Amino acid sequence: MFDLCYTLFNYIPSAVPEKKKVIGLTIRERDEIREKQILSPYAAFSAESRGRERTEEPCEIRTCYQRDRDRIIHCKSFRRMKHKTQVFLAPFGDHYRTRLTHTLEVAQTARTIARALMLNEDLTEAIALGHDLGHTPFGHSGEYALNRALEGSGYEFYHYRQSIRVVECLEKDGKGLNLTWEVKDGIRNHGTDGHPQTLEGRIVQLCDKVAYINHDIDDAIRGKVLKEQSLPSEYTDILGHSVRERLDRMIKDIIKNSMGREWVFQSQEMEWAMRGLRSFMFERVYNDPVVKAEDKKIEDMLIQMYRYLYDHVELLPKESIEMVLGGSVPREIAVCDYIAGMTDQFAIAKYEELFVPKFWSR
Repeated sequence: MFDLCYTLFNYIPSAVPEKKKVIGLTIRERDEIREKQILSPYAAFSAESRGRERTEEPCEIRTCYQRDRDRIIHCKSFRRMKHKTQVFLAPFGDHYRTRLTHTLEVAQTARTIARALMLNEDLTEAIALGHDLGHTPFGHSGEYALNRALEGSGYEFYHYRQSIRVVECLEKDGKGLNLTWEVKDGIRNHGTDGHPQTLEGRIVQLCDKVAYINHDIDDAIRGKVLKEQSLPSEYTDILGHSVRERLDRMIKDIIKNSMGREWVFQSQEMEWAMRGLRSFMFERVYNDPVVKAEDKKIEDMLIQMYRYLYDHVELLPKESIEMVLGGSVPREIAVCDYIAGMTDQFAIAKYEELFVPKFWSR
């Protein structure tokens, strides 16, 4: 255990009382003391977390938010995001974003802002890495399809709610990741209408939009759907005339307007321009007939698969069958869990398995 502990003596003299200086502290305890000394008083301190649903022995090395970050990175849902659509469905080319690369870009941007504002970088990173774990295959088209499939059932599907189901109920064979309250709050409230309870969660909420607007523009230009010159000048004159310039201005604007304050803000001018550019992207990219040419097929495929699996729950994974038969989960939710967890490729393969005739052979 010696290598996992520190005897402080003269380490951070003002951090602990004189008596404590000779007591061996774990690396985690050392880092919790360091947070108190260095971070803003508005930060979410690891030692003051509201904790986990199931009590656990603290780690000797990592703070609670570092543990959450590691659990998210190592979970299956995180790995599956590399094969889930961001905007462009199965594009030809290696440099288009996927749900995973989007997640990493949100995490990088959010960490930069959290560090500048002296907030908890580990909590910010954990929220950012987990915010899209519940996203469907085929991006928002898949989310829309599941909502259509659920019409009349009394249930609705939202990816941010599904992200919470993933970390609470679905990962680790139904045991969940047992994340801290603060990380789950940030994941649950990262959408436009969310109200995160920590400044770190608020950073991720803003950075999700900063990242997807800018990087979706980059992908749209790469896919020849847009040209930089076609972006409305009333917005780009404020935000910038390249992806790099826009990211730089947006990030610095958030930092400048939030430094030393109890909340995280954009300037009114920057917020107005970003909202305008976001509306433009919905009109010219997200709802563009060329970009969305395959959406009807995606919706029909997922809805047909949902209805078939609803009638044949025996085809669901074993743990889902047990939850449905045991009455702990309605079959509508169990089917949505299964489909939402699929990658683009797996969804197509499963559809072919269920509905496409196979050639006979001996």
